[in-house]
Amino acid sequence: MKLADFKTAEERVAILQDKVSVFAERAYQLDKDDVFPFENFRDLKEIGYPSLTIPKKYGGLGISLTEMLKMQEIIAKMDGSTALGIGWHMGITKHLGETDAWEPQKYESVMKDVLTNSALLNNAASERATGSPTRGGRPETTAERTNDGWLVNGRKTFTTLAPVLSYFIVSASIKGTDKTGNFLVERERDGVSIDETWDSIAMKGTGSHDLVLDQVKLDDSDFVEELSSEKKPAAGWLLHIPACYLGIARAAQETALQFASSYSPNSIKGTISDIPNVQQKLGEMELLLMESEYFLYGVSEKWDHATIDQRSEMKPLLGAVKLSVVNKAIEVVDLAMRINGARSLSSSNPLQRYYRDVRAGLHNPPMDDMTIIQLASKSISEFRNNL
Repeated sequence: MKLADFKTAEERVAILQDKVSVFAERAYQLDKDDVFPFENFRDLKEIGYPSLTIPKKYGGLGISLTEMLKMQEIIAKMDGSTALGIGWHMGITKHLGETDAWEPQKYESVMKDVLTNSALLNNAASERATGSPTRGGRPETTAERTNDGWLVNGRKTFTTLAPVLSYFIVSASIKGTDKTGNFLVERERDGVSIDETWDSIAMKGTGSHDLVLDQVKLDDSDFVEELSSEKKPAAGWLLHIPACYLGIARAAQETALQFASSYSPNSIKGTISDIPNVQQKLGEMELLLMESEYFLYGVSEKWDHATIDQRSEMKPLLGAVKLSVVNKAIEVVDLAMRINGARSLSSSNPLQRYYRDVRAGLHNPPMDDMTIIQLASKSISEFRNNL
């Protein structure tokens, strides 16, 4: 049974919800054992999830950004690491297909692999020396022109989904020039290896290890995109990040509600859900989640219906969504832990995992400080234009 076989988004969401419910049952042991969720990805591949964002003209379903985000939130509610990992693949395939950033033949050949074999891809852009790629550092990974292609050397950090990726989109400085570009590197290439460095206490299951490239020979066509040093375009697909943390916050809310509705100490009649200060916290959580939901999906709907020119103006808005939703998700998890009390720190309580995972959102792009500066620039510019 493939999700693409169903005609409506509502049907696809319902099927996905049923399929991934087992992720929540696996999450505790996966986190405890610090292992990659291979079974989760097998389940997602089984229903054809990785191909849903491929545009129809390339054989996919071409789902909207809003539908993608709703699905991502559902997965994240069950397991944050799985959602964040697959979210990069889903967003990148959608973005590349909609913007024609690559030569059509190259994109089509990779997407054929996704459609046929559920192959996965992700960017490999971060490096220890440059920090976050959003800060604009020049990659130390290099690509050197050869007679029949390219020779790539370097090391990339935070390569999410490293254990299961078929393709890595590697950013590299082009030797002898001041240019940088993206190169498509297949896992099977000689000189490609994974150094299992991922030792984070948050999002353990993303498998964000180091990618090592040692004298990797590439074809001419593997140079897929020259990267511009100018202002980067708005990227609606990056909203998969706040969707993930909204899902984790929803899971924390559910855990708190279940506890509050069932815990009845002998000092009171009924359950603690009847106590005003607990109701205060539950109400605050619901308000934060309502605000996040309306902001996230309001902006995604705007993106879905916007023209290319209108989308180009949405970068500050997209950053604001990520900042707002992630920080509200952190607040929600904190409130849930206050309701559950010391029990929330038990290793068997999912709240302690939500607490660790949700804070990872602070380190996903765009960074809060950059978003605030963008918003300040936007307001200053608009004010001056109206004088």
